[in-house]
Amino acid sequence: MQLLRLAGLAAVLVVSLLFAVFVGDQGPWYFAWVIGTIMIILISGAGAILLDAQQDGTINSSSDQEV
Repeated sequence: MQLLRLAGLAAVLVVSLLFAVFVGDQGPWYFAWVIGTIMIILISGAGAILLDAQQDGTINSSSDQEV
């Protein structure tokens, strides 16, 4: 299992290096684009989970809680 994980990380490293060589000076722009896309997906997913939890009633607003 450890060898398979190491081989996967090595493959990711090789792909990343080839990507960096091919993009050259535009590397930071592509990096920001990829990271931004991932962040948009994660934030919208978190928002959908929160909305679903609120509609199910598992998250109560402060006005609904009794003191």
